[in-house]
Amino acid sequence: MSISVAIVEDEKHYNNALKKIIDYDAGLHCVGQFYSGKAALVSLQEIYPDVVLMDIKLPDMSGIEVIAQILDTMPNTRFMMCTSFEDDLHIYEALKVGATGYLIKGESMDKIITSIKDVYQGGAPMSFGVAKRVLQYFREEKTNFNNHLNELSKTEHDILDLLAKGHLYKEIADIKEVTLDTVKKHVGNIYKKLHVNNKVEAINLLKNQA
Repeated sequence: MSISVAIVEDEKHYNNALKKIIDYDAGLHCVGQFYSGKAALVSLQEIYPDVVLMDIKLPDMSGIEVIAQILDTMPNTRFMMCTSFEDDLHIYEALKVGATGYLIKGESMDKIITSIKDVYQGGAPMSFGVAKRVLQYFREEKTNFNNHLNELSKTEHDILDLLAKGHLYKEIADIKEVTLDTVKKHVGNIYKKLHVNNKVEAINLLKNQA
């Protein structure tokens, strides 16, 4: 069975070029072409393609907004950006709302075809420059977290480790031989220093840092 693909791209020449290469490949077939965000919102749920190639700059709304509005109703569809934008903000926003691939226009048609198949199989294909930016972003995030982690006192480190191991505040108070209010105060300081809002975020950051 071939992979069904829809194209959301307002530039008609490029849209048609994508359709041509998709239909030329025996493993793919184009099931829809859309030139605006609203048209995509109306019809994508009806045709339910396996993969959607999504531009960001559309005449009525952004492709990122389209994904944000429709993703929950199409959980089995993979959305891959195909756009001229390669700045950090657009990349981050697209991946945050649920895009699982990000290609820059100008990639070879072979790269696009390979990426469609890759994203369908669960991969996260990206243009080289985009992948470098994503890796750099996570490196910077890890560095920032390590810097914040170094700001914790030994007691705060101990309490964070105990939280990560699943201990309750009362259990931590008993282990550290302090009052419950003291534990809560330390936890509040941990959140402030790590720039998080709750225990789950703090523990996830600690696990990612390990």
